Amino acid sequence: MTPRRVTLAHEADVAGWRTAARALLARDAPAEDVVWQVAGGENDLFADAGPEPLASSGEAPTRSVPRAFLALADKTLLHSDPSRFDLCYRLLRRVAADRSALGDAADPDVVRAHALAKAVRRDAHKMTAFVRFRTTGENAFMAWFEPDHHILEATAPFFVRRFAAMRWTILTPSRSACWDGQDLVFGPGALRSDAPADDAMEEVWRAYYASIFNPARLKVAAMHSEMPQKYWRNLPEASLIPALIAKAGQVTQAMTDAVPAEPRPNPTRLQARETPPPPLAAPNTLAALHDELESCRACPLWAPATQAVPGEGPPDATVMVVGEQPGDREDIAGRPFVGPAGALFDRASADAGLTRSRLYLTNAVKHFKFEPRGKFRLHRSPKVDEIRACGPWLARERALLKPRLVVAMGATAARAVLGAPVTLGQRRSRVEQLDDDAAVLITVHPSYLLRLPDPDAQAQEYARFVADLRLAVPYLGAA
Repeated sequence: MTPRRVTLAHEADVAGWRTAARALLARDAPAEDVVWQVAGGENDLFADAGPEPLASSGEAPTRSVPRAFLALADKTLLHSDPSRFDLCYRLLRRVAADRSALGDAADPDVVRAHALAKAVRRDAHKMTAFVRFRTTGENAFMAWFEPDHHILEATAPFFVRRFAAMRWTILTPSRSACWDGQDLVFGPGALRSDAPADDAMEEVWRAYYASIFNPARLKVAAMHSEMPQKYWRNLPEASLIPALIAKAGQVTQAMTDAVPAEPRPNPTRLQARETPPPPLAAPNTLAALHDELESCRACPLWAPATQAVPGEGPPDATVMVVGEQPGDREDIAGRPFVGPAGALFDRASADAGLTRSRLYLTNAVKHFKFEPRGKFRLHRSPKVDEIRACGPWLARERALLKPRLVVAMGATAARAVLGAPVTLGQRRSRVEQLDDDAAVLITVHPSYLLRLPDPDAQAQEYARFVADLRLAVPYLGAA
C-alpha cells in the first residue's frame, strides 16, 4: 500500500499536524501507513512524490478526544525527537477508540509521550530564565538562544507579556521571533554571529549578579543542574561564576566570623508598650503641636511611614476638614490632601464656594497605613485602636483651633470626631451640633468618588459632594 505522506511547514507546526491527523483519523488511516516529514528537512525524502492528505471533507465523522491528550500532544510535538509525529498519531488513534488509554501509566507510548513533554516544559523554563537581551538601538533588543527543542513559538508569548513595551527579536538556530510592539512574527533560524555579543549594560548585569550571589547557599551540583553550562556562553554573568565559586568558602567564613549586626525593629510589631518619649510642654499653638506630633509612638503606624502628617491651614480657620489618613503622596510630602483625592477635594470645594486657604485640613490618623505591593504602597484602612490612638491629636487640634464647623469626610473621620461608629447613609448631608459649641457635617471622602467605575455615577456623586460642601459656606468667618 502506498504510504500517506504529510509534510508539515516547520518543526513546530502543531496546527498543521492537528489538521492532518484529524483528516487521517477520519479516514481511519493506520499509523504504520503514514509518513511524517518537515518541509525542507532531512526526512523530506518524498517531497515530489505525489499528493499529501487533505482535511476531511465529510468522509467520516470527526471523533472527539480528551483535552488531556491535546495538552500532552501540544508539548510532545515540540520535542526534537523525529518520531514524535508518529508517536502522537498512534496515541491519537488509540485514545479516539478508548478514552481511558491515556491513563495507562505502564503503556510505552504514554510513558514516552510524557517524557518528551516533560523535556519540552523544562526547555521552555530554561528559555524564560536564560534569555539575555542586548541593545541594538533605541528601545530595540536582540537575544540569542539555543534550545534543545522546538519551543520558540510556544514560549515567545511569555516575552510579549513581560516586555510588551520593547521591540525585541529572539534568534535560535531553527527559528526566530520578532515583536514590534504590535505583532509577533516568526521567521527562519539564524547564526550566533547575527546577534550582538555585548552591550553597555553587561557590566551592570554582572554587578547585579555578583551582589545577589549568596556563597552560604551555594550548591555547585544544583547550579549545574538548574543552570547547565551549555547556556553559560550566552550569559553575561557566566564569566563571574568560577571566581564566585572559588571564593565562596572564604566569603562564607568571613560572614560567620563577623560581629552580628543589631536587628532592625519589626515595623509590624506593636510599639505601644515602649516607653514614650517625655512629653513636651503643653503646646499652646498649632505649630508647637505639629512639632510634637513627629515623636508620636502611640501605635505601630509610625514605623513604616515616612513621617507624621500634621494638619495645615490658618490658625483662625472657622471650618476644620477631617479626612481618614495621609496617602502615599501625603506621606512623602508631609502635607495633607496633596494627592489625587486632595485634587478632587480642591475642585469640589472651589465649585462649592469654599477656598482652601481659609480651611484647616487634617486627618483622623496622622501616619500612612499601607501594604507593600511591588514598587507600590497600597492604602489600608486604619483599625479602631489606631483611630483611638490618634484621637488625642485630633482633639488637641480642635481645642486650639476652636472651629465653628467640623467637616468629617468618610466613616473613619466621622468616627474620630463623634467617638462612635457612624453609618454615612443615615447621617450624610446633615449639620449636627457637638458638645463644644461646634457643629459637624458628615459627607463622603473624595477617594470614594475616585473609586466609582461608572462615569455617570461618578458625576452624580460629585454633584452631591459639592452640595454637601456648600453647607459649610455659611460657617466661613463666623464669629
